[in-house]
Amino acid sequence: MTALPTTPSAPALGGSRWNTFPAAGTTLTARDFLTAIEPLLQGVIDDNALTAADAEVLAEQIHATLALGTRETSLPLAIGPGSTQAIRELGGQAEEIGRELATWAAEAPARLLGDRIPLPAGPLVFRSHCYGHLLTHPATDLLLGRRGGPVAMQLYNEWLHQVVLLRDALLPFTNWQDVPLLVTPTGLRHTEPARDAFLTELLVRGVRHTSITAFARQVVTGASGPEGYGFDASGGTVLPAVLDQPPLTAPRHLLTWRPDPGIDQTATYVAEIGDYYAAPRTLVEQLPPATGASGPLTARMVSTPVTGGTRTALIETVSAGVTARVDLGQALRGHRYAQRPGPAPVDASAADQAPRTAADVRSALGAAGLVWTESGTVTLDATGQDGLVVLALLGRLYPENLVLAGPGLGEPGRGDGGEPGRGDGRGPSPLVVLVDPPGVD
Repeated sequence: MTALPTTPSAPALGGSRWNTFPAAGTTLTARDFLTAIEPLLQGVIDDNALTAADAEVLAEQIHATLALGTRETSLPLAIGPGSTQAIRELGGQAEEIGRELATWAAEAPARLLGDRIPLPAGPLVFRSHCYGHLLTHPATDLLLGRRGGPVAMQLYNEWLHQVVLLRDALLPFTNWQDVPLLVTPTGLRHTEPARDAFLTELLVRGVRHTSITAFARQVVTGASGPEGYGFDASGGTVLPAVLDQPPLTAPRHLLTWRPDPGIDQTATYVAEIGDYYAAPRTLVEQLPPATGASGPLTARMVSTPVTGGTRTALIETVSAGVTARVDLGQALRGHRYAQRPGPAPVDASAADQAPRTAADVRSALGAAGLVWTESGTVTLDATGQDGLVVLALLGRLYPENLVLAGPGLGEPGRGDGGEPGRGDGRGPSPLVVLVDPPGVD
């Protein structure tokens, strides 16, 4: 293996130096970061005279550490029938990312046995504080037994902790393999304060979308900022995943990194109205009659200029030359809050079906404030419409008792709920947005 590049002013690998990351930091993807921390493993191999059989022990250890539900897990996150949607989504991320990272990481010890990383400055000796990562019994014997010792244990502990930090840093992102992570001479340790706050909220209380976004921002930029639903960073934008996926099946809480070389500053996307309770409202019964226009609408996202480190964004929809604008922050809020009902029971009788009236999608999009009703279930048929149009509609509807469903799905309240306290039958009546089922273009 080729040694990690050094600059004339940077000390060579060895001694207490296990990387050559510049002081100002650099950006690496997950795979590149795993490669960059391999000198720590090389130090373990050299100090402990490891063999191919020992590599198997270390492979089992990293799989156990990154898995959920094991004795050695580094993330005690329980996922069950009563789990919130955020926990289910982030837990699914932890399982997927953990499996892949463990597979990549497990390949390294066996490879380094035959393709050694040079350490020009001498054997690695690095102090790594204990972070409570439990070892399997074979790994304990290997690293602390007759052939082990404090040097090998310290180096392995640092490597293991860096991999755990990597897994956690990637949790908010759907396309986690592509995210440019800020890496400093301490690896990913700069993320620890933000990670601790994020995991505490995830494990102890209902994690907020703004907290997921704040953690993602620290991971990419190394800096905090105003609360928001997404952000620009040098070279790209981080916004919720639903902007590229069908709203009915898209994650509600996960983010996607979207490269854009034209972005050269950091800015937070904030909702136009922080508290939707205070937004003006329009009753469905007060909407103007349908115009008779038919067919799909067109939609695009438009961002406002950056002011004081923040910006807003709008979804513009156009139908027959008429343009309607909806705040993207409110649209994403509606998507998070909306219930997704399960299939209706086969033996459901007509008496069991709530009476419904219909409202026109175009009239709703052009309404002032947020559309709502207290007069029974109202259906808005958005089938055949682009996902961005559906998202705009969700942003124009009052989010309590909002339902997003495909044709033939059950009634409000029969499926998974949105955010806590929504769709409980009190207050505003249900607004049901019908969209195409998955797989329909």
